[in-house]
Amino acid sequence: MSDLLDVFDQHRRLLFSVAYQMLGSVADAEDAVQDAWLRWSAGDRDDVADPRAYLVRVVSRLALDRLDSARTRRESYVGPWLPEPLLTGRDTVAAGPAPTDPTAAAELGEQVSMALLVVLETLSPAERAVFVLREVFGLPVAETATALGRTESAVRQMAHRAREHVQARRPRFDTDPGAQRAVTERFLAACAGGDVEALLAALAPDAVLVSDGGGKARAALRPITGADKVARFAVGIACQGLALPGLRVEILDVNGASAVVAWAEGVPLMTMSLVVADGLVTQVLVVRNPDKLAGLATRSPG
Repeated sequence: MSDLLDVFDQHRRLLFSVAYQMLGSVADAEDAVQDAWLRWSAGDRDDVADPRAYLVRVVSRLALDRLDSARTRRESYVGPWLPEPLLTGRDTVAAGPAPTDPTAAAELGEQVSMALLVVLETLSPAERAVFVLREVFGLPVAETATALGRTESAVRQMAHRAREHVQARRPRFDTDPGAQRAVTERFLAACAGGDVEALLAALAPDAVLVSDGGGKARAALRPITGADKVARFAVGIACQGLALPGLRVEILDVNGASAVVAWAEGVPLMTMSLVVADGLVTQVLVVRNPDKLAGLATRSPG
């Protein structure tokens, strides 16, 4: 059994990344990886020549099955839906990626950025799976087709459609981690100080704020558009938070980029991720649904 676990652990990070990219949920991705382990440990592996390809195929199909049911649940979701935040710094959940090399962290940020995951939500389940395997992880067409049980011709067609769809909707963003953090720090300071003018200076004129409360926490039921409206809403969020007992706010790596993370008396309160382009904030993505913040409890400040 130890040999089986060793082989599985060699590919655990890849399997988690594939599942998370496809599902946008840390909890669902961890469940898919666990189910893949159960199949790996209990199945007949005599004809498995390539464990990596086999495990990617298993977790891809498990994630695809979960994605179909998840999309049905999201049809009745209250307000906008955002991906579940993933801590990607040194203090992350065990199952998730935790790169310490700056180059690896930058690559991971592109893979799991909140903005990209939001765009992937607009693909069909099959197109999303193909995009993740082909464009993100670089699997060959033949391997992708085998993993998803599709023909190579179908995979090529779906990959082309998905690539064009994502390119048309994917927001531009600054790739310099230092610049991203600096903007995040200024944005947080302006929010905490109630400085609307400073926020307006940090926001692009057509900035959009999306907040996900899932009907379980206060959040806007529709995206907020325009720098002035976004600035005033952000200040409102900050004012509400400052009144909470035991408030603690940090800037951490979330989905590969600096983001604001807040707790109240050790309970995760929210994450705020900024999409920055040309030094200005173009998107503010706020997750407040407590069901999506459970993983942050592992990093709760003492």
